[in-house]
Amino acid sequence: MVEIPPLTAADLATVTAFAGLPDATLDWLLAHGTGRTAAHGETLFEPGAPAELMVAVIRGGIQFYAAKGAQRDPIFRVEAGQVTGVLPYSRLRIINNQGTAVGDTWLYALHRNQFPALEQASPELTQRLVGVMNDRSRDQVRNQERDDKLRALGKLSAGLAHELNNPAAAIARAAQALAKQATTKPKLLQELIAQCPDPSALFAFAALAVPVAATAEAPPLHLSPMQQSQREDELADWLTDQGVADAYRIAPGLVETGLTEQTLGAAAEVLPPAARPAAFAWLECQQSTLRLIHDVQEAGARISKLVADVKTYSHMDRAGGFELLDLTAGLDSTLNMLGYQLREKNVRLTRDYAPDLPQIRGQVSSLNQVWTNLIDNALDALPAQGGELTLRTRREGDFVRVFLIDNGSGIPADVLPHIFEPFYTTKQAGSGSGLGLDIAQRIIRQHDGRLEVDSKPGRTEFCAWLPVAAPLA
Repeated sequence: MVEIPPLTAADLATVTAFAGLPDATLDWLLAHGTGRTAAHGETLFEPGAPAELMVAVIRGGIQFYAAKGAQRDPIFRVEAGQVTGVLPYSRLRIINNQGTAVGDTWLYALHRNQFPALEQASPELTQRLVGVMNDRSRDQVRNQERDDKLRALGKLSAGLAHELNNPAAAIARAAQALAKQATTKPKLLQELIAQCPDPSALFAFAALAVPVAATAEAPPLHLSPMQQSQREDELADWLTDQGVADAYRIAPGLVETGLTEQTLGAAAEVLPPAARPAAFAWLECQQSTLRLIHDVQEAGARISKLVADVKTYSHMDRAGGFELLDLTAGLDSTLNMLGYQLREKNVRLTRDYAPDLPQIRGQVSSLNQVWTNLIDNALDALPAQGGELTLRTRREGDFVRVFLIDNGSGIPADVLPHIFEPFYTTKQAGSGSGLGLDIAQRIIRQHDGRLEVDSKPGRTEFCAWLPVAAPLA
């Protein structure tokens, strides 16, 4: 920014906050501030720089961007006649966003060191600027609440997509295999009938599939990889002796369903030796089909569970008012939504829920936003691998207490007193707005509760107090 000749009182009067002020106040502003100009696209504010100036736009404008690495996302614009930058009584110390000039821009700037003198010179202007700051804070809080929800939705969507991909891929693989089995089984059956025209022998062998079919919904055998391999080799050798050419291909499928040489041998005695290869191949195909159907059922159930978790988390099937809630269900649905992030960092999770926890009266979507913010912050603080996270619930008098404890780096002692202050953040510029915990605290207060924090290196504990729901009269 390049200094230009001093502005006039008429120039300052074009700013809404300065309009109608006495000439003496405008003269004071001219005497203690400076006029500056900037060319289109010139950077006026840098993220991470000290917030030292109150800036009024006389002509042109300032476009602010959220800077995320090389990417810049436009967030708001300050037009001619508006005031931006630091204002009296503002807690803003560090600039969070990048601001660039829009068109040929003319500015008035006043250093924050002049604010005490400004309050003495013009209480009226100071009051106006405080009003501007309050309006700006409300807008920022609303925008941040929206952005936090969108950011949480983005993270949850990515995690949910990953969670859904596994069962969906399993269904696709099973469907492909089932299609292959469906074309193979008739050929195997034709070959079996051709080699064994005796219906009674076929019926006796086909009966072998009945008990195995019954095991399709039973848990698989718990064999170690070495035991599994040994059984497959033994069965493959036996099948080879029975004349099966591709014994090592069908042996794994038969072992998986619990069949042994003894079981197969007893059933095969009713068949001519020439029919046994086709019979064993048909049986393996039949049992594999049943197992694939079971896999599809399990994958479908997993998808249904994920959809139910989303429904519980978002509370999208109910109105947004306060109602009786089970806190444990909300905590579990939030953990399930964040499951991918927890596994990605190899977090050891402990759920220590008190039995028979009483219900509270609250709003599910808002409280789940609190749990999401707290868990997300904890994940940021945990080591890259091997962190620990504990969720604990207890009843204490007329309150339910929800604890979230992590073994991360902790919150520095000088930061702890400011942790719930709006716009206070220890994250790098552009990485955090400093409103997440403020929003969480306000949501808990809306539920007539309070949010506390205690931290030391290796242990940080957030505790939410929420009143037990009063019994209905």
